[in-house]
Amino acid sequence: MMQTQAGDAGAFKTFDLSRVPSPCFVVDEVAVRRNLSVLKDVADRSGAHVLSALKAFSMFSLAPVVREYLEGTCASGLYEARLGREKYGGEVATFCAGYKASEIDEIIGYSDHMIFNSPAQKERFLPNVRAAKNRVDVGLRINPEHSEGEVEKYDPCAPCSRLGFPVSRLDAEVMQGVNGIHMHTLCEQGFEPLERTWNAVKDKIAPYFGQLKWINFGGGHHITRADYDREALIAFVKDVREATGLEVYLEPGEAVALDAGILVGEVLDLPVNTMDLAIVDISATCHMPDVIEAPYRPAMLDEVKQGHTYRLGGPSCLAGDVIGDYTRAERLEVGDRFAFLDQAHYSMVKTNTFNGVPLPAIAVWNSKSDELKIIREFAYNDFLNRLS
Repeated sequence: MMQTQAGDAGAFKTFDLSRVPSPCFVVDEVAVRRNLSVLKDVADRSGAHVLSALKAFSMFSLAPVVREYLEGTCASGLYEARLGREKYGGEVATFCAGYKASEIDEIIGYSDHMIFNSPAQKERFLPNVRAAKNRVDVGLRINPEHSEGEVEKYDPCAPCSRLGFPVSRLDAEVMQGVNGIHMHTLCEQGFEPLERTWNAVKDKIAPYFGQLKWINFGGGHHITRADYDREALIAFVKDVREATGLEVYLEPGEAVALDAGILVGEVLDLPVNTMDLAIVDISATCHMPDVIEAPYRPAMLDEVKQGHTYRLGGPSCLAGDVIGDYTRAERLEVGDRFAFLDQAHYSMVKTNTFNGVPLPAIAVWNSKSDELKIIREFAYNDFLNRLS
């Protein structure tokens, strides 16, 4: 079923879309700071270590801002671990479903926590961790075998999931050399699914609390969403720390950049085929692949319920490069600008140049001062250098 992303226009209601090239991601630093301040408050009041998930939001031009509020980053492999260490600083917790022997020592050098997906990977690379010059904790990702996912494709606890070692199979041999437990089971969810997951696994991992230093509850927590029960989360973290004696880590990704960015586009053509169509310079497959993969429908700035409806599609040759049907108060004209909401997270990190479609520019806007900086514009060489 197509999920509709609500999106909050926030200060972007007043932003002049013609100020940036098209297409272009525009991120409001004020909105990012607002999210980060919420996350820091949770960390300060609960004692949790809160890390920014680079897989969701890797806009390193704002790394100095993130550093002001959070303790570090979590990475999903070599490149993100290096980015976290070089651009963000603080702690770097790295998890990968499968590490390569040719990369492992470099990853260890960038990381404070090395989290393994299976006991086999842990045993294979434990000597490398112990031989490292830097001090590194060893973590094991568990599969709680308790599903809270709303969409199976994004549910790490779905049947036959490749992510995490089944908690029911933990034993002393599996846990040998392990300093921390990691679980990532949520996706854009509130507090209650986290609490239910903990209740499902805590007795199964309790025998190992004495050897552990920390427990990492991963990401998927929509902590900065208006309806998230942050007081319950703070009390929960305090209770877990007291009951287990362990440090608690959280790895929000979307929560860092929730409702903090838009993707500006332009109308290229307005053909008609049974219904009104709009060819735009934003591609679902190249710029917002979750539209096809999830699928989901991004919200549009200034969309209305009644008016003139168009089916928007990208410029690529892919027949399925369709974003969705959108209704505007006025009829569209070639050259009109528009924007999709809540595109700072995941869309920016997933862009690609299929079909030679250009990558969107990236800009930072300060909605208080109205200062706008074009951080980067991409060109032919960015396409060329991916090929051979």
